[in-house]
Amino acid sequence: MADDQDARTVDFLYEMGLLKRLPRTGWVIAGVSDPESVADHSHRTAIIAAVIASSEGADPQRAAFLALFHDTQETRTTDIPHLGKRYLKAVPNGEVTGDQVAGLPGELAGVIADAVAEYEGRESVEAVCARDADKLECLLQAVEYREQGNGHTRAWIDTSLASLTTESAKRLADLALARGPLDWMHRARKGRPPL
Repeated sequence: MADDQDARTVDFLYEMGLLKRLPRTGWVIAGVSDPESVADHSHRTAIIAAVIASSEGADPQRAAFLALFHDTQETRTTDIPHLGKRYLKAVPNGEVTGDQVAGLPGELAGVIADAVAEYEGRESVEAVCARDADKLECLLQAVEYREQGNGHTRAWIDTSLASLTTESAKRLADLALARGPLDWMHRARKGRPPL
C-alpha cells in the first residue's frame, strides 16, 4: 500500500510541475509574448499573502500556504481567462483537488484538500489575505508588463484593484501604482534604504 501511495505522490509532484510550463492565459490574450507561468504567479502570490497576513494580524505562514495551492487545479483545467469563464461550466476547484489528491496518503490529501477548501471558502482571515494576494500579484504583474511596453494591461490593473478587500492590500496596491517596478533596484544600487 505504501508503494502505491508513494507512486501516487510522485505522480502528484510531476503533475504540479506542469504549473511551471503552463502560461497565464490572460497575459497571452493581452499580447504578452512571454507570459509568466501559473507557478511564477503562485510563488509571488504566496509571498504577498505572507506580507498581507502579517500586516493584518493573521498567520502569515497559513496565508502563504493557502496561496501556494490556490491555482493547483489548473494542471487539469488550464488557466481559463476571466472572459472564458462566462461560457464554461467548470467544476468547483475543491472537486478538481479531490481528484488530484486521490490515492495520496490520507493525511497529505487532507492537508491539501483542506487548504483549497479554506481558500475557496474565504471564511478565515488567512484565506481573505491569500485571495487579496492573488489580486495584488496580478496588479503587480500588469504594471510590470505595462512598463515593458504592453499597453493592454489596464483592465487587469482596474479589476485587481477593485477586488481588494484588506486595508493592507489596498495600501500596497496604491503604492505599487505610484512606484516603478525597478525603483527598488535603483535605490539599492545607490546604497539607499527603501522609502
